[in-house]
Amino acid sequence: MREQIEFVTNYNDLSTDKGFQFEFQCDRCGSGFRTRFQPSVTGTISGALDAASSVFGGILGTAANLSERVHSAAWEKAHDNAFATAVAELKPLFAQCPRCSSWVCRKSCWNTRRGLCKNCAPDIGVEMSAAQASRSVEEVWAHAKMAEEDKKLAEGNWRQTIRATCPQCEAPLDTNAKFCPNCGAKLKVETTCVKCGAKLLPGAKFCAECGNKVS
Repeated sequence: MREQIEFVTNYNDLSTDKGFQFEFQCDRCGSGFRTRFQPSVTGTISGALDAASSVFGGILGTAANLSERVHSAAWEKAHDNAFATAVAELKPLFAQCPRCSSWVCRKSCWNTRRGLCKNCAPDIGVEMSAAQASRSVEEVWAHAKMAEEDKKLAEGNWRQTIRATCPQCEAPLDTNAKFCPNCGAKLKVETTCVKCGAKLLPGAKFCAECGNKVS
C-alpha cells in the first residue's frame, strides 16, 4: 500500500526543473515561511543531457528524449518527496481552525487559549482597545470646533440649499458664499420676498403679494 502525502491549501509551489522550493502562507495575515531551495538531481542530469544533445547532435541527439523520460518519472517522485518533507517541516508553525478550517500562523493569528483562529475568536483585549480608539475618534469629530462660516450655517439656515459650484462659471466653491469669487455671479436664490416675507414662485421677477421687485 502506497504512503499517502498529506497536503494543505495555503501554499505556493516554486519548484522548477532545477530544484524544489515551497511557500506556506497564513490564511489570515498573509505572512508565512519559504523552504530553502533544494537542487534536483534529475534536473541536473536532464540539463546535462540536453546540453550534450545540442552540442554533439547525431547519435547523442536521442539524449533529449531520455531527458524527458528522466524528468517525467524521477523528477515527479523527487518532487513528491520534497513536498512531503516541506509539509512536515513547516506544519508545526501553523494551526488549522476547527471552526472555519483556515490555516493560520501560530505566531500572530492563533488564539491558544480558545483553540481557534483570531478571526473566530479575537483577542478580547485587542478588541477592547480598538473599540475605545474608535469611540475616541467619534468624540473628537463630535466636539471639534467648527469654522466660523459653518457655525453661522448651523445656527439657523442649515436647511437652505448650498451650492458646490457656481451656476455661471462652474468654479468650485469652498465656502457658503453669496457671490462667486471667480466671476461675481449671485449664488443665493431668494425664496421669500425681502419686503413682505411672502414665498416667491420659481423664476418670479416680482412678489405676487406686494409687487416688490425680486433682486
